[in-house]
Amino acid sequence: MRILIVEDERAIAELVARGLKEAGYHVEVADSGAEALKRVEAAEHDLLILDLMLPDGSGLELLEKLRLGGTDVPVLILSALGAVDDRVQGLERGADDYLGKPFCFPELLARVRALLRRGQSLAERLQVADLVLDCTRRKATRAGEPIDLAPKEFSVLEFLMRHRGHPMSRTKIVQHVWGTSYDGLTNVVDVYIRLLRSKVDQPWPEKLIRTVRKVGYVIEGEGAPRR
Repeated sequence: MRILIVEDERAIAELVARGLKEAGYHVEVADSGAEALKRVEAAEHDLLILDLMLPDGSGLELLEKLRLGGTDVPVLILSALGAVDDRVQGLERGADDYLGKPFCFPELLARVRALLRRGQSLAERLQVADLVLDCTRRKATRAGEPIDLAPKEFSVLEFLMRHRGHPMSRTKIVQHVWGTSYDGLTNVVDVYIRLLRSKVDQPWPEKLIRTVRKVGYVIEGEGAPRR
């Protein structure tokens, strides 16, 4: 999941970005409306977190430009303007949610997850054979046994499971999980696949993650899911 934070206060932007990254999301930061527009045009995002007071204009003006341009990405306004009238205006002009500053990060994270669930038609529970991924709670189990995954490990596994049976190239994995097309990261994919295999496959006789020569990786299973 790719989240764009539009916030010119560096301390707040860094706080929110760090927390969301630790929760397993790919995060970008734009400190102006102009930079935000460029980033939205350059790549797809799953959620925007938008401040209303930007150095080059109003966040509401930016929001209107995005909506008029056909962008339907969920938008969470995060602003010090927390009066009822401000909230109503933000929601009426295209925001999906509104959270005032100061804020509690666990509440922000809960709202982010709710908006992502609302904005995506993606399954919240994925399963291949007896491997189960709970995308809402970001938990993994195999044959009922919990598997401890780091955020990036979870994201790589989720991407493969959402494309079960379809080989995914290293470049596609990098673009989705790291949010970049930098080819130099493709070797990192091999490292994470080895880590995943040690946790997801090694303890069990049926191996789910497979290498597709000259293509990349695929996850698929022959065994029936255990319930």
